[in-house]
Amino acid sequence: MPGKYNIHTKTMPPRFFPVGKYTIIEFREDCAGSCRECVKKTCVYGIFKENYLHMLSMNDPEYIYTCQSCFRCVQECTKGIFSRVINPDFIAMGNDYWTPDIIHRTQMQAHTGQVPVSGAGYRGPFVGEGFDSMWTDMSEIVRPTRDGIHGREYINTCIELSRRPVRLRFNPDKTLATKVTPIFDIPLPIMFQEPDFGLLSDNVIISMARAAAKIGTMMFIKPEHYSDALMPYAANLIPMFTKDNYRDNTLLIKQSRMVELAYEPGIAREFTELRKLQPGLFISAGVTLRPDAADLALELAKTDVDTLHFYADDCGREKDAENPRFIKEILRDIHLNLVENLLRHKINIIVTGGIAMAEHVAKSIICGADGVAVNNPLLIALECRICSQCINGKSCPVRLDNIELDYATNRIINLMGAWHNQLLEVMGAMGLREARRLKGEMGRSMWFEDLERESFAPIFGKRKVSGLG
Repeated sequence: MPGKYNIHTKTMPPRFFPVGKYTIIEFREDCAGSCRECVKKTCVYGIFKENYLHMLSMNDPEYIYTCQSCFRCVQECTKGIFSRVINPDFIAMGNDYWTPDIIHRTQMQAHTGQVPVSGAGYRGPFVGEGFDSMWTDMSEIVRPTRDGIHGREYINTCIELSRRPVRLRFNPDKTLATKVTPIFDIPLPIMFQEPDFGLLSDNVIISMARAAAKIGTMMFIKPEHYSDALMPYAANLIPMFTKDNYRDNTLLIKQSRMVELAYEPGIAREFTELRKLQPGLFISAGVTLRPDAADLALELAKTDVDTLHFYADDCGREKDAENPRFIKEILRDIHLNLVENLLRHKINIIVTGGIAMAEHVAKSIICGADGVAVNNPLLIALECRICSQCINGKSCPVRLDNIELDYATNRIINLMGAWHNQLLEVMGAMGLREARRLKGEMGRSMWFEDLERESFAPIFGKRKVSGLG
């Protein structure tokens, strides 16, 4: 019997001092100097100990990276000389979607490989845009046997990337008449996507491919970025071709288990040609997430493609739309359209764009995806701050062009280990033991838009302008 799937992590401290969220201002001239145990020594998270070397080289204020917002130091100082404020450099990171909090939390998980905690609990809004207007069912959280992280029960996070027969047919002698296609599965519903953003040095790309191979997942990559150094990981790479260039890469196709072909009208004819080049090849169709995505999914599901890979923008919204919707709405339309036409079981759905946190993985699957492909979180794990300096021709503040391979690989593995454990926690709290069972289980979620319409629309009428995605 195969062993339980687990991602082995190890602490991997950052190369550069991270941009912490908080700054502690200490009025040292008022220090009593007579405390038997300074509150810095009694911090339950060891924050000041971890930042000691950094603090030696600084005057006030002290920028602390791993503060968990418990306020113990502020409250217990006998002279009340501590004051906590927001670090201005922290606010400058990222953008409206890839917020400083997301960047900070992602980098912490890449550092420790552990599920993030907060001493002050959740400090965000009750409801927001996109995934923040969706809540998951946690009705099983009190069950004593729900814990899938520590081994009391097994939770399967495996997903398939191969197509399946819609129905089985049998011969008169009860033998199977349906031709059964090969099964291609991966142990994690998270794949890697080569980012379109950031400083993608050779070591950055190789570290992503290497991490994908170590945890058993796959990575979508542009063929022009292949090199001899990537060949040991070819079985875990999915080259992305177009209708016009795949014939120029026959050697690469023969070395791959799966390839992706960008969608365009009439693309189904090319699937047969690809399998002539490599029998048994698994094929993904790369589709821009646009308003007619549900119809395109139905069209492609009737072909011999194995997986549909939908691309949203970096903020998780559809492209080429006057009023772009968020991926959770579009995924629901795609999934239900395939269900109504009895084709959902045949095809697999992967989505890229806007997947910024571990909870987004579970929520995407609930909305109808089989899995996700992440891009920007991989860069953030390598200390990228989404500062756009590389786009503007300036030098990278964390020197991604000079990153060490083992360090980068382990940081990505740590992030995936933390995300995997969070997925286990969510599924355990929902009473589910298999990621495939979570697919399309929208009854296991609550949507603010639906609750508002059902509860308040009969009284106040329909909202004219909604700021929620």
